[in-house]
Amino acid sequence: MGAALARAAQWTAAGSGTGTLEITPLNESLLNQIIKFAEDFSTRHPREAAFVFREPLEWKTQLGCSVFGEGYEINEATVQSEAKGKDGQPLLLLMASTLRVRSFDQLSSLLQIAMEKKLKEAQACLEANRDPIVKILGPEYGTVEGEDMSMLHLLDKVKKDDDPETELKMKIFLLLHQLDLQLLNSSLKHISEDIRLNPAAINNEVNLLKNFSGKGEDTVLESLEYTSDYTFSNGCRAPPWRQVHGEICYLVIKPHDTDPLYITCSTAGVFLNGVSNNKGFHGEYNFFKEPTYEKNYQRMEVVDAKVSGQSQNLYDFTEKNVCEKVKSSAARRRSIDKKKLEPSMKFLRFLLSCNNFDDVTSFPQQGREISCNHVQYWSSRTVILSYFYKTSGRFEDISESSSETEEDEEQPVRHQEGNTDLPSEYWGIQKLAKYLKGGNPTATVIALCSMRDFNLAQETCQLAIRDIGCLEVLINLLDTEEIKCQIGSLKILKEISQNTLIRHAIADLGGLQIMVKILDSPDKDLKCLAAETIANVARFKRARRTVRQHGGIKRLVGLLECISVGSTSLTPYQAKDTEIARCGALALWSCSKSIKNKEAIRKAGGIPLLARWLKCSHANILTPVVGTLQECASEPSYRLAIRTEGMIENLVKNLSSEHEELQMHCASAIFKCAEDKETRDLVRQHGGLQPLSVLLGNSENKQLLAAVTGAIWKCAMSGENVSKFREYKAIEALVGLLTDQPEGVLVNIVGALGECCQEPINRTTIRKCGGIPPLVKLLAGTDQALLVNVTKAVGACATEPENMMIIDRLDGVRLLWSLLKNPNPDVQASAAWAICPCIENAKDAGEMVRSFVGGLELIVNLLKSKNKEVLASVCAAITNIAKDEENLAVITDHGVVPLLSKLANTNNDKLRRHLAEAISHCCMWGSNRVTFGETKAIAPLVRYLKSNDPSVHRATAQALYQLSEDPNNCITMHENGVVKLLLAMVGSTDEILQEAAAGCIANIRRLALATEKAKYG
Repeated sequence: MGAALARAAQWTAAGSGTGTLEITPLNESLLNQIIKFAEDFSTRHPREAAFVFREPLEWKTQLGCSVFGEGYEINEATVQSEAKGKDGQPLLLLMASTLRVRSFDQLSSLLQIAMEKKLKEAQACLEANRDPIVKILGPEYGTVEGEDMSMLHLLDKVKKDDDPETELKMKIFLLLHQLDLQLLNSSLKHISEDIRLNPAAINNEVNLLKNFSGKGEDTVLESLEYTSDYTFSNGCRAPPWRQVHGEICYLVIKPHDTDPLYITCSTAGVFLNGVSNNKGFHGEYNFFKEPTYEKNYQRMEVVDAKVSGQSQNLYDFTEKNVCEKVKSSAARRRSIDKKKLEPSMKFLRFLLSCNNFDDVTSFPQQGREISCNHVQYWSSRTVILSYFYKTSGRFEDISESSSETEEDEEQPVRHQEGNTDLPSEYWGIQKLAKYLKGGNPTATVIALCSMRDFNLAQETCQLAIRDIGCLEVLINLLDTEEIKCQIGSLKILKEISQNTLIRHAIADLGGLQIMVKILDSPDKDLKCLAAETIANVARFKRARRTVRQHGGIKRLVGLLECISVGSTSLTPYQAKDTEIARCGALALWSCSKSIKNKEAIRKAGGIPLLARWLKCSHANILTPVVGTLQECASEPSYRLAIRTEGMIENLVKNLSSEHEELQMHCASAIFKCAEDKETRDLVRQHGGLQPLSVLLGNSENKQLLAAVTGAIWKCAMSGENVSKFREYKAIEALVGLLTDQPEGVLVNIVGALGECCQEPINRTTIRKCGGIPPLVKLLAGTDQALLVNVTKAVGACATEPENMMIIDRLDGVRLLWSLLKNPNPDVQASAAWAICPCIENAKDAGEMVRSFVGGLELIVNLLKSKNKEVLASVCAAITNIAKDEENLAVITDHGVVPLLSKLANTNNDKLRRHLAEAISHCCMWGSNRVTFGETKAIAPLVRYLKSNDPSVHRATAQALYQLSEDPNNCITMHENGVVKLLLAMVGSTDEILQEAAAGCIANIRRLALATEKAKYG
C-alpha cells in the first residue's frame, strides 16, 4: 500500500504544509479499493484482524461521538472501544477530533459506521499516515525505493523462530503487499491514458534503433534517418505549422526486405504515412517556406489516426518555443498603414526559434528606446514579437485546448481620424506624458496621481494613454523598485484594462509577466492591484496562456491562503488578507476559462482553498470563488471534488443570497455538477430544490434564469427530484416561461419539462397549464439543442391520448417528421423517438402516417445513417409503422428488408433490441420472411440471444419465431445452435419470451418431423 500511495496516488501541496491527496478519479478509485479491503478484512481474515498495530493510525476525523453505538464507551467528547489490547489500552480512541485506531477489526467497524463519510475518513487517514505499513507492522517493513529485501528477511525470521506473532505479521504483510500490487495495476490504466510522447523519448528510441541498423546481416534495419537535421529549441524537427498539430518529427526507415517506410512521430503516437516513394510528403518539406495548403500540406495521410485533429492534445508550449500559425483568411487581417514596411517573415521565424536574444544584436538592449510608430520599451522577447504582431497582422496565437469562446480576440484596431475633434482630456493626458517619461520618482508619482484625476473609464482617455506612448511607460514603471510608482501605475492599468484594445496592448508589451512577478511582493496593496489587473487582462486566450506559462496560476492560488476564512468579525490585518484572497480569486476566475489553466489550478492545490472560502459569508469574495468553481465544473475532476469536498451544501445555501450574481453562479455550478446522480441527490438532501423553484419567479434577470432553469433541468434527471419539483409548483412556473425567452433559457426550460414528463401526472399538468401549444410551436425553430429537447418533451407528452389529440390538431406530428431531414444526428434521433408514441396513441395512425408525402421513404432512408442512436430510433419508429398493413407494404417497396438485414451485425444492445422488433413486425408482409433469410439476417439474430440484456432476448425470440415460419430459416437457425439457447429461455418468467421461444422451437421441430416423414415414409 505504501508503494501505491507513493507512486500511483496523486498528491498536492497547497502552499506550505504536508501534501494532500487530490480529488481525482484515480485517487477516488484507489481509495474505494482500500476501503473495500479494510471493510472486508475482519470477515475474510478474522485472526489477522485481531492483530494489534505496532503504533496506532492517527488522524483528524469528521465523525462525532454520536455515530458510535454498541461496543464503544462514550464519555462526553471521548469515545473508546470496549475491546482492548494486551497492554489494556483501547483499540479505538477518539479524543476531541483526533482518532487513533490499533487494529483492522476496529478499522473495519469504523468504516461501516462512517457510511457516506468513509471516503473522507480514508483520505484523512492516508494523508496523516503516508506509509501505514510502518505503523501497522513496524519500521522494518516500511516502503523502500529500489530492491525491497523485507520479504526475504521475514522468511528467514519465520524459519528461525516459531513465534506465532511473526507468522501473523508475515500473513498481514503478504496481504498488504497483494493490495499494493492490485492498486498499482488498477492505476496503470488511468496513468497510461495521460502519457504522451515527447521529443526526448522519440530521440532515445531512434538512437537505440540506429545501434541495430546497418549493412551487415546481423542488423534489423538497413537505415533509419530523420528527414531534417534542423532541430528547434523545443526538440522538435517538424516545422512550426505542423507542431501546432502535435507532430514532432518525420523518419525514413529502410528495412532489408521491403520498400522504405515513411513515419510521422507525434505526441499521440507513431504513425505510418500514406506515401511510398521519394515524391512523397517528406521530400517536399522546406522548413522555412510557408506551406501551400492545397498542394503539399495535405499530402501525408495517417493510417492509424487522424493526427491533424490533435491540436487539443498538444503539450504545453513554453514561451521559448511558441510558434505562430499562418492566418488563412485575408478578411481576418487587421488593417495597417500601407506606408509601413512589413518585417521579414524569414527573420521572424528565426526570432521565434532563438533561445537567447543576446544573439540578435540589431535590437536595442533592455530599457533602451527605439523609434517605430511610437516609443517602445524592448524589455522582453514578448515585446519584440509584439511589434511584428501589430505591424504585419499576419500571425495569430496557437489554438489552445479550451472550453471558452473567444470573448474579444478579433476586435478591430481603432485609429483617431484626426486632431480636430479630440476632447480636452486627450491633450491633458498628452501634457502629463512628458513628466511621466522623463521626471524623477517624485514627479512621476505626481504625474500618476494627476492622471488618475481624469475619467479613466472614458474610452477617449484610455486610447489617449495608448496612443501617446504612456502605456509602455506605465508597464516599464512596474519593473522599478519604487513601490509608490508601481502602485500608481497599477491603479491606472487596472482602470484602463477594462478596454479590449488596452488589454491586448498590455499583453503585447509584456505587462503580464511583470505583474505575475509582483504577486511575490511582500506589499499587500501591490499584490491586490496586480491580481485585479491580471483579472482584467486575462480575458482572452493568449493572456491566459501567458499567466500560466510564467507561473502565475500557482502564485494566484497562493493568494487564497488565509487564516481568517470563515471569521465573521475581521481585524484590519485579516480584512487585508481577505481582500488579497478576493483579488486572487478574481484573477483565477478569468484564467479558469482555459482547460489547461483549470488543470494548473487543481495541481496547485486550489480546490481545497476554494472550498474553504466557499464557507465564508462575504458576498464580495464568494462571487469570484463560486465563479471560478462554476467555470471549472465543466471538468469531471472538479465535479468530483465539488461533491466530495462538501461544497454542494454551501452552493445550495448561497442560492438564497440577496446578491443575484452570486445566485446565478451557484445555480450555474449546480447546473454543471448535476450531471452526476450523486450530486443531484446531494442538492435534494441539502434542500436546494426549493430555492431553485423560487428563483423561477425572477424572470427579468435572463442570465440568472438561464442558470436556474439549467440546474432544474439536470436535477430533474432523478425521479425523486421530479416529485419535489411537483410539490414546489415548479412545473407550472416552467410552462409559464415558455414564451418570450432567449433560446439559451428555452433550451433549459424545455429540457426540464422533458425530464418532468416522465411522470404521468406531470404530463397532465402541462396540458392543463396550456403548455403543449408553445412546445409544438418550438418544433419550427432552428436551434439544434432546443430541437433535441423539445422533441423529447413533445414525445413524452404524446404518451397521453388527450395530449396526442392536441399535438395532432396543431400539426405537431408533421413538424416532427420534417425534423428527420435535419442534418444533425441528435435531432434526427430525438425526432424519431418522439414519433413512436405519436403513432402509438394517434386515433388513425396508419392514415396519419400515409398523409405525409414522402414520409415513409424518408424514414426508410435513415437506416443508411452511421449514427447508432439514429438507427435505434428509426427501427423503433418502423416497428410502430409496420403495425399498419398498408404502411408495411409501402416501406417494403422502399427496400426496408435488406436495409434492416445490413444492420444485423451489431454489438449495440439498444440497436439490437429495436432492430429485432422491427424485423419481427416486418415479417408480417408477403415474402419478407424469405427475404430476411436470403439477406443473411438469421445468423446474427441467433447471436443476440447471448446478450446480457433481457429485453434483447424477448425481441429476438419474437423475431426468430416469425422468421421460423419459413423452412429455410429454420435450417439456418438450427445450424447456428438456436435450439440450445431457446431451450434455456422456455423456462423464463417472462411469458412473452416463453411463448416466442417455445413457438420457434416448435416450428423447427415440425420441420424436422416432416423431413423425417418424407425421407422414411
